[in-house]
Amino acid sequence: MNTEFIFAKEEDLPLIVATYNETVAGRMVTADTEPVSVEEKKEWFHKHNEADRPLWIVKQNGVYAGWMSFNSFYGRPAYSGTVEVSIYLENKFRGAGLGAKCLSYAIEKAPQCKVHTILGFIFGHNEVSLRLFKKFGFAEWANLPAVAIMDGINRDLIILGKKV
Repeated sequence: MNTEFIFAKEEDLPLIVATYNETVAGRMVTADTEPVSVEEKKEWFHKHNEADRPLWIVKQNGVYAGWMSFNSFYGRPAYSGTVEVSIYLENKFRGAGLGAKCLSYAIEKAPQCKVHTILGFIFGHNEVSLRLFKKFGFAEWANLPAVAIMDGINRDLIILGKKV
């Protein structure tokens, strides 16, 4: 299978938002509890750039499969080499190894983006993502118990980290 990572353009934003919104109802990936609009994500989109905060469109055999991004951590200059990686895949592309290809690509590209530390912010009940990150050598750096409440259920946030 041929996997491509292409820098996103603003015209990709509706696809990016649709993929993101597809995860909201499952309560496994995002702390948003309602779908977001393209307009609401424009500011976030414009915080990305090809040099050090990329936002990639992921294609599998030429077909849009999702997106991945490096997001700034904490917004202070001393943390500029640390990013949170986000991987969002269309439902039909999950569970077939594409998440692993994405994470591998993120690790590979980190040095050219001047990134020395990659973080994953993952809900404690998202065992699939936790296993994926641990498979790539990420370690648990923080456990924030019951910091999210979704549908009346307390959810832990696990922060996994890796030096690259």
